[in-house]
Amino acid sequence: MRFPRPIDAFVAALTLALGAAACSAVPAGDEPAGRKPDVGFFSTLPIYWGEGAFGAMLDGSAKPDWVREEMETRLTMVPLDTLEAEALAGLKRVVLAQPRALAPSENMAFDAWVRKGGRAVIFADPMLTRHSHYPIGDRRRPQDVVLLSPILDHWGLALTFDDAQPAEEQSVALDGVDIPVRLAGRLQLAPAPAAGDCTLHADGLAARCAIGDGHVLVIADAAVFDWEGDAPAPPERRAALWQTLATLLSGK
Repeated sequence: MRFPRPIDAFVAALTLALGAAACSAVPAGDEPAGRKPDVGFFSTLPIYWGEGAFGAMLDGSAKPDWVREEMETRLTMVPLDTLEAEALAGLKRVVLAQPRALAPSENMAFDAWVRKGGRAVIFADPMLTRHSHYPIGDRRRPQDVVLLSPILDHWGLALTFDDAQPAEEQSVALDGVDIPVRLAGRLQLAPAPAAGDCTLHADGLAARCAIGDGHVLVIADAAVFDWEGDAPAPPERRAALWQTLATLLSGK
């Protein structure tokens, strides 16, 4: 897919803007100068550990996923296998990328963490398109259909899916940056008062929610992670990834 913009200059400008935002968004004394901010990462996607042979992951011979490599240029990723209070303690930023269904106690702990000032980006895809080596039904396979209704409902969001939409990858502008999407969902606001103050963006692809003292960006798709193969991810895809993660750093 070609993007009709001078993308190299755009990515350079975005990198500088995000770097400045990262410096201004972290209060003085909150984190040591020059230290990359810690970001909890909770996902069923093989981004942190990979989907290759376990031995290759242990001895370091497996090639890291491009998303992990890209994120670790500016962030310190902290892999999470639970969203219970003790796992979230000490973190200020969390990414949920096509997570598994949360236990009731995790829903409560995560909501409380956000209300105390936590910042989160959630990729909630109702029809995952990233390739997996494992067949449907294998527990090692990423979550094909996200199951986050309890926490989304609590915040006043409903995730919908149009099965008549085109199957090809498309792009949707989010804050002026083209985000790749494929078989994306759409978010809707609940008609009744909810526990979060949410606004929709990009025709329902995304929602920003102010929840207590915290902030959450929900994106109803995870195709930004889909790039595969030996070739490096193109600049426009890396720019799209950082656009979705910018809320963790910019304070917006």
